[in-house]
Amino acid sequence: MNTTVSFASASDTREQKPQVRELAPNVYGYISDFDPNCGFIVGDEHVVLIDTRPTPRMARDFLADIRRVTGKPIKFIVLTHYHAVRVMGASAFDEVQAIIASRGTLDWVRERGQADFDSEVGRFPRLFAGVEEIPGLTVPSMSFEGEMSLWLGGAREVRLMCLGRGHSGGDTVAWLPDCGVLFSGDVVENRCGVYAGDAYIQDWAGALDAVAALEPAVLVPGRGAVLQGPAACAEAIALTKAFLSTLLASVRSGIDAGESLRGCFERAEEAMKSRFGDWPVFQHVLPFDVSRAYDELRGIEHPVVWTAERDRELWQALRG
Repeated sequence: MNTTVSFASASDTREQKPQVRELAPNVYGYISDFDPNCGFIVGDEHVVLIDTRPTPRMARDFLADIRRVTGKPIKFIVLTHYHAVRVMGASAFDEVQAIIASRGTLDWVRERGQADFDSEVGRFPRLFAGVEEIPGLTVPSMSFEGEMSLWLGGAREVRLMCLGRGHSGGDTVAWLPDCGVLFSGDVVENRCGVYAGDAYIQDWAGALDAVAALEPAVLVPGRGAVLQGPAACAEAIALTKAFLSTLLASVRSGIDAGESLRGCFERAEEAMKSRFGDWPVFQHVLPFDVSRAYDELRGIEHPVVWTAERDRELWQALRG
């Protein structure tokens, strides 16, 4: 195999410094240009994190920025889902009492956590600086089915909700009904390439409809700037849905025409590049998205586990 054809993300060397953004009283986003976003909520007695960062080294920067806001102990980490770029920094928060995730996410860790870690380290070299510090997989210590709430004093509820399969089989959104803030994880993106390589793409529209029904006033997407105001939130939800529907329609057309995976990829790229091609990480996510859509539309219900070797073979086949 010619391994000189590298992932689009391998040429991404520009460091991004996340910024703390106050979204509502005691509610903060930790927002990058287009790296995965995180957040934290300061309660009366403790702090809840929404996702971590890819490595302990990067998570220590997150912790330092939290400490500029509050000295309260960090009691819980909520995982919106399980991809290594979101969760492998958890070990930097040594006072945490529990790491909370949906049952679907816990199952994901058990079934494919190590393969996902090995795969993502190869895909995103910049995001895994200091990878040697990671002590092992980030395994939830508390799981839930459907919905659970954390109460942080007074009327401040952090409602954790599984709204259906989409970006993964265990997506969780964190909803603060008292102030209308939603942390969507990668269920919603803001003008960034939508990664669907591990997705249930045909189900994802239902999860987006459920997000829209909440009518958030402020939305922290998986990647991209915070959405401020109901109209901006609704637009980001609609654009995420449009990306996925265009992907599915183009791959379905290719399959109906008897085309190979490569042919479907070329068809999808042509269909999508004018509207979405300038979005960050578009060039990186598209091969994985097309591969998953191609499988799903041919009846493979569950996403095939990505390994470092499978990643390289796909990239060579579609980008080589």
